[in-house]
Amino acid sequence: MTDLKTDLAEKSKPARTVPGQPDMWAFVLFETLVFTAYFGFYLFSRGRNPELFLHAQAQLDLRIGVCNTLILLLSSWSVARCVQSARAGAYRAALRDVFITAAFAAVFLFFKVFEWVRLVHAGNGVDSNDFFMYYFFLTGIHFVHLLIGFVVLGIIVYQLRSPAPKSQSSQELVETGATYWHTVDFLWVLIFALLYVVR
Repeated sequence: MTDLKTDLAEKSKPARTVPGQPDMWAFVLFETLVFTAYFGFYLFSRGRNPELFLHAQAQLDLRIGVCNTLILLLSSWSVARCVQSARAGAYRAALRDVFITAAFAAVFLFFKVFEWVRLVHAGNGVDSNDFFMYYFFLTGIHFVHLLIGFVVLGIIVYQLRSPAPKSQSSQELVETGATYWHTVDFLWVLIFALLYVVR
């Protein structure tokens, strides 16, 4: 009898699964491989001309890079809070956290555009040298991913405001969107390390 109760209790527990949809995790793997190739090309070029890269890297403002990194880490924290709130059924709190995430992203984009303008005015454009070619390429691709992230956040808002936000598919979409957001933040941390920190 005890074994039967134990079996029933085990079956009634929700199955532990990876958050979000499997397609998103395939996308995360694909993006990681693509960016790994980009980083490999960057490091190869840097190894061929370290003096040029060091001189060009000195034109970047490390304070802006650190600030942007902290902003995106905070956005990852707020989107994680959104997922937790949605799981707990606190949809108003989840919505608030989505808007906080979007606000952090908007501040990041503002600082990124500000940095681009400052660099271009100083004569450091895409065609200035190999370092700035990689810099504008990597930060530009990340910028596009972050813009797509706003669409993803919009989908999360739509799901949280839908008449049936408690459905499993709705929660799965919220978690899938959060997975995308964490991926974009993770890629920025790698870009920041390569472009701003590695000497």
